[in-house]
Amino acid sequence: MPDHAHSSDPAVQTQLDRLAALSPGRDILGLERIAELCARLGNPQFQLPRTFHVAGTNGKGSTCAYLRAILEAQGRRVHAYTSPHLVRFNERIRLAGTLIDDALLAALLEEVLDEAADLQASFFEVTTAAAFLAFARIPADDCIIEVGLGGRLDATNIIPPPAVAGIASLGIDHEAFLLEPEAGTPDEPAARIAWEKAGIVKPDTPVATFAYPPLVQDTIAAKVASVGATHFPEGDGWTIEPSGDSFRWSSKLGSIDQPLRPRMAGAHQMRNAGLAIAMLRLAPDPQPSEAEIARGIAGAHWPGRMQLLGSGPLTALMPEGHDIWIDGGHNLDAAKQVTTFLSETLARREPIDLVLGMLANKDAGAFLAALAPYVRRVMTVPIPGHDHHDPESLAKMALDAGIAAAVPRTDIASALRALAADSPARNILISGSLYLVGQALDHNEEWPA
Repeated sequence: MPDHAHSSDPAVQTQLDRLAALSPGRDILGLERIAELCARLGNPQFQLPRTFHVAGTNGKGSTCAYLRAILEAQGRRVHAYTSPHLVRFNERIRLAGTLIDDALLAALLEEVLDEAADLQASFFEVTTAAAFLAFARIPADDCIIEVGLGGRLDATNIIPPPAVAGIASLGIDHEAFLLEPEAGTPDEPAARIAWEKAGIVKPDTPVATFAYPPLVQDTIAAKVASVGATHFPEGDGWTIEPSGDSFRWSSKLGSIDQPLRPRMAGAHQMRNAGLAIAMLRLAPDPQPSEAEIARGIAGAHWPGRMQLLGSGPLTALMPEGHDIWIDGGHNLDAAKQVTTFLSETLARREPIDLVLGMLANKDAGAFLAALAPYVRRVMTVPIPGHDHHDPESLAKMALDAGIAAAVPRTDIASALRALAADSPARNILISGSLYLVGQALDHNEEWPA
């Protein structure tokens, strides 16, 4: 199902409407269409500056944000390609530090869509080609590319060997695509996911990774060894030592003496920051200084990931003293990261109230079971424009998971109004989908920039 996108600019919207009408090529993973499309455009993927390629089930976007913030603290101009967008399509393509403007975006999409007319290309393939074309034409020092889905057959994987690859947190997600039976692939689901993600590793490419359970770790190590790459895993290669709201980073390549304090909330963000540092330490010169790394870690922000909403129309619906958090987590691995944040950061406060909406292809039962010990009650909502779990069914799943109260609502605002009438919980979490989080940011007028 293609991503839905809207723009207030008529020229951009015309091209986004053309994107939305594309065939569901995304349902058939492979590199043939994107390779042909890029060939017609002059192979812009071969004209990129120093490139960092990042895969993972969760945390890859935050890792990209840390990479960009550190590089920009170093004074470098940085391109970035990430997905999905939360409010505006422009968020996907950042050129030399600035979101792509409407006029250039409309022109690029028109050019790429015209070339893709007979290819049955997908939404993501066209978007990826447009990003590569922009990156090839606009000067920059570095390029950060986030994998869209999987790795081995993701459209971004037509790039030549990057300076460094990174693999963040791994979990089971997108089963219909990544676990489809295929000869020569691992049978065990966790190993198969790891094998697919490690598909971004290319010959002579150093790769930084998290530490994983033995089967996953062995799968990635074998893949790295098979192409002659260099493996730099958490634990054996680099480590972080958390202490309160800061952490220290050390590695075989040297350590950072000063404590590093991320702006982003949650212990998992310290690990994401640690992975970004590991990737930068593997990269060819120029290397960022310790001071530049510290500034980048402190300034990095990735909207919609355990983010505390500021003052706005949505937060105004709740009584004073209530905090509204948003997090786009939508799988079991993300739920575990959320519960760690809830237990460690919000442990001194009452159980949370949850506003939840989830896409139909997500395991809502497992997600709710993980959150249940921390939740007082749930307001379930739809996700307009996407196939989603019906709020009535989602509420029943919440009750089955052991949550004391679950009530379906029509939208986020009505859910918050209901909570405002009786909410001893001082923390409200809006979660379950990045699309839902995007709605929350839009309603609260906190647009990613």
